[in-house]
Amino acid sequence: MDVTDLAVEFKARRTTARALDGVTLEWQPGEILGVVGESGCGKSTLARAMLGLQETAAGGIALDGTPVTDRAGRRELRRRVQMIFQDPYQTLNPRQRVRAIVTEPLRVQGIDASEHEQRVDRALHDVGLDPARYLDRYPHQLSGGQRQRVAIAAALVLEPDGLICDEPVSMLDASVRAQILNVLVALQKRRGLALVFITHDLSLAWSLCDRIAVMYLGRIVEEGRATDVIQQPRHPYTQALVTAIPIPSPGGGGRRELLRGELPDPTAVPSGCRFHPRCPRRFEPCDRVDPSLIETGAPGQRAACLLHDPAAVAAAAGTERPA
Repeated sequence: MDVTDLAVEFKARRTTARALDGVTLEWQPGEILGVVGESGCGKSTLARAMLGLQETAAGGIALDGTPVTDRAGRRELRRRVQMIFQDPYQTLNPRQRVRAIVTEPLRVQGIDASEHEQRVDRALHDVGLDPARYLDRYPHQLSGGQRQRVAIAAALVLEPDGLICDEPVSMLDASVRAQILNVLVALQKRRGLALVFITHDLSLAWSLCDRIAVMYLGRIVEEGRATDVIQQPRHPYTQALVTAIPIPSPGGGGRRELLRGELPDPTAVPSGCRFHPRCPRRFEPCDRVDPSLIETGAPGQRAACLLHDPAAVAAAAGTERPA
């Protein structure tokens, strides 16, 4: 999937909040792409926009190079890419049994009824649930972990190429979280799935993902291979997030980069670099120049920061680029 200059706006009376503002990224087959950032940065909005569940103000989405522009394209997109939401209890219809919940995507997509039973049984087996025991249960008869497994099974039953996971373990106990993560990793390897994994937990993204995209106030401010982004972050925001990762060693954490203030109001985005009011390394052009994502650091690693763009700084000062 290719996402290009995606923008999402929410209008209320005389103000407009731009939840996404020119997001561009690639999601490769079989890849686990992590999307991280503070609450309110636009992670969940991006997930919904990628599936066409959220109306966009600008930009586009392409699947295998084909733009998704009409109803048929969105239908094909949702057959090949499914979403797992944060709260499994709100995801499942409380009046339906597990059998009906997992079968519903097959009916919506017009899959032949003769295949339903086999596909449902396989999906439940793949998430670690015995169909004989769980098919006739209601959601309230399941634990939180079991409900999330049913939600994953309902996403798998169409045999998609990818899953978008919007903080799928944040509502679960620690022991159950590990089980669900193991299920997702096993599925990714067994079926060759591509995953988008949205999380607040950078240590989890580091251990699970191939690449990481860091979001701030509706934009991607850094992206690259997970190891490069976590071990050698180039953007001051990413550096602050990384220093907040708990270190399981007394005194082993070193100096932490503390961010001042809170995420700005999306209806009044700061001029220039939108991170500059909180940035400990800001300098004169930061409040005037909006930085672009440029390659810096390891191959494939990009950051939107003037610290790594002397050409933009020189242009803002009206001088030539330094040698």
